[in-house]
Amino acid sequence: MPASLSPSRASDFMQCPLLYRFRVIDKLPESPSAAASRGTLVHSVLERIFDVDAPKRTLERALDLVPHAWEDMLTDEPELAELAGSTPHDLAAWLRDAEKLVEKWFAMENPQFLEPAERELYVEADLDGLTLRGYIDRLDVASGGQIRVVDYKTGRSPSELFEGKALFQMKFYALVIWRTRGVMPLMLQLVYLGNSQFLRYQPDEADLLALERKLKALWRAIERCAQTGDWRPKKSRLCSWCDHKALCPEWGGTPPPLPEHAARLALDPRATGDLGDVDDD
Repeated sequence: MPASLSPSRASDFMQCPLLYRFRVIDKLPESPSAAASRGTLVHSVLERIFDVDAPKRTLERALDLVPHAWEDMLTDEPELAELAGSTPHDLAAWLRDAEKLVEKWFAMENPQFLEPAERELYVEADLDGLTLRGYIDRLDVASGGQIRVVDYKTGRSPSELFEGKALFQMKFYALVIWRTRGVMPLMLQLVYLGNSQFLRYQPDEADLLALERKLKALWRAIERCAQTGDWRPKKSRLCSWCDHKALCPEWGGTPPPLPEHAARLALDPRATGDLGDVDDD
C-alpha cells in the first residue's frame, strides 16, 4: 500500500488524530478561512512578481497583481467571494489588507536582487517506503550551490516557546531536499509578514536524522490508528478554531461512520487527491 505524508498532515495528526481522520479520511468540508485565503492571495502575488525581469519587480507592479490574482482565485473557488464582503467598499478593504502584506514584504526583501531557483516547488523523497512530500514557496540557490529554503507566512512570528512547531515544516522540507539532492540546506527562512519578522535556522545532520526518527514513529502511530479505526481526539485550546467541533466526542459530538476503504485513505491521502500542504496563514 502506498504511504505518503506532508508536513501539514503530520501537524494535523500531532495536533489531534481525529482531526487527521476528518481531513484525510472523511474529507469533511471546512468553512473558507479569511486568513488562509488572504495568505493564498499574497503567496500568489509573491510568486508571480518573479515572472518579470528584475528591474520590473517593483512594489507598484506587485500591487497591480493583487486584484488579478484574486480574480483567478474566484474563478477556481467562487465561494471565496463572500470573504470580501458584499459591496465595492468591502472588496477594496479586503484587497487593501492583502496589499499591506505585499508592502511589508517589499520592506523586508528586494525581489530585484533575488533570483529564485524554484517557486512553488513540489518535492518528495522516500523514507523507508514512506513518501515525504510538499510544496516549497521559494528555493534560493547561491552560485556556490548553497541552498536557502524560504516560506512566507502572512501571520505573526511565534514566541520562542512555539518556534519549534513553526520550524517543523521547514526541517521537513530540508530533509526532503537533503535526501533528494544530497545537499544540506544552509538556511531555513520563515518570512512573517504580519509583524515583519524573519525566523532563520541553520539545520545540521543531527537535526534531520532526529526528524527522520520522529517521522517514522509518527507514521507508525498513524498506521496503528488506520488498522484499529481508533482516531482519538486530543483536546486543546486549538479546538476553538476547529470546524468539526460538533462531531467531536470531547465536545459531546459523534463522528460519522468510517467510510469504506478508510485504512487505505488514511495511509495514502493522494488516493483522494489530497496533497495536504496548504498554509493556513
